[in-house]
Parts: sequence; structure tokens; C-alpha cells
Amino acid sequence: MKISYYLKKYWYRYLFAVSCIIIIVTLDMLNPQITKIIIDDVITDGKQSLLPKLLLGLFLIGLGRCIFGYLKEFLFDSTSSKISLDIRRRLFHHLQTLSVSFFDKTNTGEIMSRVKDDVDRIWDAFNYVSALIIEVIIHTSIILYCMFQLSNKLFIIPVVVMPIVGILAVVMEKKLGGIYEEISEENATLNTIAQENLSGVRTVKAFAREKFEIKKFLSHNKRYYDLNMRQSKVLVKYQPLFQIITRLLPICVIMYGGYLTIIDEISLGTLGAFVEYSMNITWPLEMIGWLSNSAASAYASNKKIQKIFDTKPDIIEKTKPNTIGTVKGNIDFEHVSFELDNKKILHDISFHLPAGKTIGIMGATGSGKTSIINLLQRFYDVSSGCIKLDGVDITKLSLHELRSSLSLVMQDVFLFSESINENVKLGMKQLIEDETVKAALCLSSANEFIERMEDGYDTIIGERGVGLSGGQKQRISIARALAKHAPIVILDDSTSALDMETEHQIQESLNQLKDTTKIIIAHRISAVRNADEIIILEDGAIAERGTHQELLEKHGLYYNTYMAQYGEFLENNLQNQLAGNVTYNKIQAASYE
Repeated sequence: MKISYYLKKYWYRYLFAVSCIIIIVTLDMLNPQITKIIIDDVITDGKQSLLPKLLLGLFLIGLGRCIFGYLKEFLFDSTSSKISLDIRRRLFHHLQTLSVSFFDKTNTGEIMSRVKDDVDRIWDAFNYVSALIIEVIIHTSIILYCMFQLSNKLFIIPVVVMPIVGILAVVMEKKLGGIYEEISEENATLNTIAQENLSGVRTVKAFAREKFEIKKFLSHNKRYYDLNMRQSKVLVKYQPLFQIITRLLPICVIMYGGYLTIIDEISLGTLGAFVEYSMNITWPLEMIGWLSNSAASAYASNKKIQKIFDTKPDIIEKTKPNTIGTVKGNIDFEHVSFELDNKKILHDISFHLPAGKTIGIMGATGSGKTSIINLLQRFYDVSSGCIKLDGVDITKLSLHELRSSLSLVMQDVFLFSESINENVKLGMKQLIEDETVKAALCLSSANEFIERMEDGYDTIIGERGVGLSGGQKQRISIARALAKHAPIVILDDSTSALDMETEHQIQESLNQLKDTTKIIIAHRISAVRNADEIIILEDGAIAERGTHQELLEKHGLYYNTYMAQYGEFLENNLQNQLAGNVTYNKIQAASYE
């Protein structure tokens, strides 16, 4: 969103705020005029009757400045707060519309820097920075006019000084611009490292990587320090020049003005007023460097945010998408191939899954199992082929209808820092009742450990489910999928952390969902053996397919996996049977004797 959009939207508020600034500056300009009258008329000419009125004038000027100063501050603060609120809202909303591919390439820390730090800098720009820039321009313009009215000869001094200050400000801003972009990038990197380290603190400690992580963080922290020192060196180099010039200005005015007073070209009151104006113009000159600094920072931040706004989602809905209405759950993959970053992931995948049936998907790590689910959810689009839901190409459906029809239990369980109840509802408070939550947790065998907790279903889960075992988190995640009552349930290796008994209980619960289409991705034979069809992936293609018994009879990949998982058990069982037969034969022989 461009800055001009907000200037147009809130033009009336800024216009009133600028009007307040003009009034404030005008009131400030009256002070030297009153000073001139006091010196020339009251002190020099002895017109003491004017003094009470002049003092009252000074009081009214101060009162008016307070009132309009408050209005100015309120308008800039409230408007900039509205703008930053809107930018964050729009930015977060835009981030939600972006495809998964964007988040694959962009670090979380970088995104957090854009949402927080960069928006804060823009807030500064719309708030006190813009207010001061406007005030400096108006203040300087009116003072210069008043100085010219008092003495066109003394006016030469500020006319010479102002361009010098302006040139210095431009030079400094150019040097700071590139530094601010580097600071913004390094700030994002620091956020990413800190976020990753804190999220994976258990892994760091388990592998004793504390020293390595500290070293990595300190190296980037040192670079961040160095960049800030580069910024400070630029400021230290130019800021004293601004201060020297602003201090010399009143001195030059006094020296040259004193000479003009001695030769009676200007009055003593005129000199006093001009000196007061020259003192009043010093703070705008000093502010130019700091304002250039802040403006450069805000400009760099705006470029970063605009880059995100310019990013378009890869997955785009049709303008007028088709509507299924009541989804039954028929799924068809028709010669689906998928490439990502010029790497072939899937090749010619075809299968038909009728509503209410179950398909199991197995394969080695990296064979493309999860990619099938990502394509079904349209996290990515197929490179060729077609995926259909109830006979309709999913690219012609709205993303909301498609994804609301799917209930996914992910391999990497993510739980929010909320109660167990809220984690199962997942934002659907009005649609999912507490009884439905309890029933789903019962089906996933999670009620066993939840009811032993002090707060039960209202127990607050720590960040990402800290404090819960892997199996407990998986059971809550399964309950979340079941509570949604979607026509299609997908389990992506979601029982890997469960013991065999609990896994069997959950499978029995899933078998009760007769009208629900189920896709089970697993490494365990036990998770898929009861599926209506099982497909085995190898290098992104279907290597084998069939029922559990059919695949065993083929003596292929599935059979090898089965023997790897159950071979020892089968061998022991066979030995026990043989040992039992030997014992039985000995007993029979003894009875004959």
C-alpha cells in the first residue's frame, strides 16, 4: 500500500493539523515583535503604560500555543496510529493470502521484522517525523519572511547559511540510505536466528549446541553493531557541523547587527527581535540532520513492506469458482505430475478414491507422499494432470470450499498457546460445541490423559504444546481433525509417536466413520493394512498398488517393508509353534508307550 493512499484518505486531518502548526508558528513569530516594542517603546521611550498589554499578549500567545499544540499532537498521533493499524492489518491479511511457496523462501524472522519493526518506523514517519518536517518548513519560511521585513541587510546572513545546511542534509541522507537497508536486513536475520533458537531450544540443549548457537548469534549481533556504528559515524561526522552553523548564526547577527545599530540603520529593538528570530531558527536547522536520518529509515522500511505487498500468490482462485455444495468425498488423481524449483517430485500419479473409502500411501522418505496431500489442498498446483473432488477440478473450486472439506492431521503437530478445548475447536467456537470436542478427544484416546489434568479440557497448552509428549500432541491433533466433521480426513504419518495399542484404538475409531473418505500416509504397515487400497511410492511414481494381501503376495516393496517390521515377530512365532509341535509329539509318544 503506497503512502499517498493514506495521505489522500486522511487529508482533512492533516490539513487541520498543518493549520494548527501555522497558528503555532505565527504565535511564535509574535514574540520577537512584542520584544521589539518593549525595547523601543517601553524601555527606550518610557511608554510604561504599554507594558501590561504587552505582557498580557505574551500570556495569550503562550495559552494559544498550548491549545493548538495539543490539537496538533493529538491529530498526528491518532492519525499515525490509525495508519499503522491499517498497514499491519493489510500486511497480515496479504500474508495470509500468499501461497506456501512464499513462506518456503522467506524466513519467519524476516516477516516478523516487516510486521513489527518496519511498520513502527513508518508510524514514526507519519507521526512526529512528518509533524516536525512540516513544522520546520513552515517555521523557517515564516521566520525568513519576518527577518526580511525587519532588515534586508541582516537577512543576507540566514540566506547564506540555509543552503549550506540543506546541502549537508542531502549528503548525509544519501550516506544513511544504504546503511538503513543493510540494518533492516540484518535485523530480520537476527530475529530469524533468535526465533529458531528459542523454538528449538530443546533440540539445541539435547545436542549441546549452546556454544555454537551463541557464536552464530553473536556474529550477526556484531554485524548489526557494526552497521549501527557506521550509522553513528555518519551522524557524528555531520551533526557537529549543523550545530556549529546554528551557533555561529546568532553570533554573526549580533556582530553585523550591532554595527548597523551603531550607524543608526536599525534600532536596538529591531536588533533584539532579529537576534530572537535567529535563535528561533537554530532548532529547525539542527533538526534537519535528525529528520533526514528518520526519513531515510522510514523510506527503507517502506520499500521492504512494499516488496511484500507486490508479491502475488501463486495459487489464484477463479473469479467465479464452481460450487459443489455438499461434498461427498470422491477424489480422483488423473496422471498428476509435479515439479518444484525444477525438481521432479511426482510423476504420473493416478488413483480413484470413492467417498467413504480409505487409501493408504506408503513409501520411503522423499518419495512424494506429503506432496500428494499438498497438491490436494492446493498449497501448490500440479505441473500436469488433474485432481478432482466429486468430479470437479479443484482449480475451479474456491480455496475455502476445498480446504474446509479436508480435515488434516499433519506430521509436524502444531498446537497454539491456548486451552485444549480451543486447540480442538481451532477458531470455530460457534460451529463446534464442547460436547463435540469431548467426543472427538474420546475417539482419539486423548481423554485418558486430559481428564487426569487439574484443569481438564481447559488446561492451557504451552507454546507449540510444550509439556506434552509427542503422542499426546498427536492425539489432540487427531481430535481436532475429527471434531471438524469434514467429509475427507487426511492423516500424514500422524500416529508415528503412538504405541501400538493406542494406534489400534484410533484405527477402530476411524473405521466407525463410514461416510468419511480417509487418506492415511504412514511408514507403519499397521496404519494402512485395513485400507481399501494401498499405493507404494518410489521416486515420485506409483511402484505398487493393491490391498494388504495382494501386495504381500507380490513379494515386492510392500512385502519387504512388512518383513522388516514383522519378520522377527513372525520368526519367533514360527519357532514357538515348532517348539510346541515337538512337545506335543513327545507327549503323544509317551502316551502310546
